[in-house]
Amino acid sequence: MRGGSDAPQRPEAFQVPAYDNQTVLDVVSWIQQNTDPTLTYRFACRVGMCGSCAMMVNGVPRWTCRTHVNKVLRDGALEVGPLRNLPVIKDLAADMDPFFDKWVAAEGRHHPTRSRDDDIAPIDPAGDDRQAASAGIECINCSICYSACDTVAGNPDYLGPAALQRAWTLFNDAKDDSRDAILDAVSGKGGCHSCHSMGSCTTYCPNDLDPLSAIAGLKRATVKRAFGGRK
Repeated sequence: MRGGSDAPQRPEAFQVPAYDNQTVLDVVSWIQQNTDPTLTYRFACRVGMCGSCAMMVNGVPRWTCRTHVNKVLRDGALEVGPLRNLPVIKDLAADMDPFFDKWVAAEGRHHPTRSRDDDIAPIDPAGDDRQAASAGIECINCSICYSACDTVAGNPDYLGPAALQRAWTLFNDAKDDSRDAILDAVSGKGGCHSCHSMGSCTTYCPNDLDPLSAIAGLKRATVKRAFGGRK
């Protein structure tokens, strides 16, 4: 897809040579390097570590650096577009600001219990809270889950699965000092109770994380607090 904030998105076709082990990112890069240098897209590591190359491929959000063409080709063609549910800067590059704004709105920042001058608090890696926190720490904020989420598509105020998963991670982190602030942030309009539990976030996460379960945890925690209980 071509176009962006100053022009409607429109399809444009390119002929690209095929070769073994070709990824969708290879295809996009070949077009930019050999056919149209004005094609705009985003990538960095090329090895599935940064998530910045995420795009829609045949209507599905994917890391294009880890998506092999022979796995997604349809009748000899691919349709590649910018991530869904985000503004488009130009062509295949989506504006990530709304995604990260919601991450901040969900209190997705660490609230320390100690200063750098204090000793590091011991943590039991086998503890239930630590296990719950560790389950989501491999999120790299690629926005695949956000783009896959139909609730985000229908409710622009919804914080989204990545932001809520981050909130759940911090809520369970013994080194975080703001459980109430986190629950306040995720229990209001657009918070965890806006989730319809469809599970696209978990289905499409390239890191095999489970944002749906994290959101369910936040729902339980907010309800328990409302009735005077704890986590």
